[in-house]
Amino acid sequence: MKKMKLKELESRLQQVDVFDNPKIVLEQYPTRPHIAACILNTIHNTYDDIEDKVVADLGCGCGVLSIGAAMLGAGMCLGIDIDEDALEIFRTNVDEFELTNIDLVQLDVCCLPPAKVFNMVDTVIMNPPFGTKNNKGMDITFLKSALQIARTAVYSLHKTSTRDYVKKKAEEWKVQMEVIAELRYDLPASYKFHRKKSVLHAVECFNCSPIPLK
Repeated sequence: MKKMKLKELESRLQQVDVFDNPKIVLEQYPTRPHIAACILNTIHNTYDDIEDKVVADLGCGCGVLSIGAAMLGAGMCLGIDIDEDALEIFRTNVDEFELTNIDLVQLDVCCLPPAKVFNMVDTVIMNPPFGTKNNKGMDITFLKSALQIARTAVYSLHKTSTRDYVKKKAEEWKVQMEVIAELRYDLPASYKFHRKKSVLHAVECFNCSPIPLK
């Protein structure tokens, strides 16, 4: 198994460029390097769901999760996002890190093609929109899309306050789910309406074992 210390992975991910002008309508917030490194390190070392796997990152933004997975030996990473501006930053990051195992796809995650189009995806790792402002329920929409294309596992970040609802949906879909990490998401001020420099949110990473949905 490819070895990389947690601190080294976090240090590398701190070099990933993020949004200059994030779009609130898309809830564009960068995944913090510490959070990304912790999640990826756990998925890699505890569950072995990255190395030599095809990993998809839904709502990839500037690509920190995909880039981290690529560094940990993913066979191929697919970064999927609706926003061309975000993907352009992602492309720049890929070039700067000289990564050759990442492909970018511009698609609306809410309207993914049939699962057979993505039948090569083993693992989905994502930090979906939390569903605030005008995007209520978007986190669940992303989760359902991920479960429909992943063959092995889905790892998804959600606010701790939504845990019961997420688990309820998992039971409804007959999907096995467990919390693998509890984290503090330091959300920096990114928009004009933010009055504090940063706000801490309690978040959790769920491990979902996909079961074909009807």
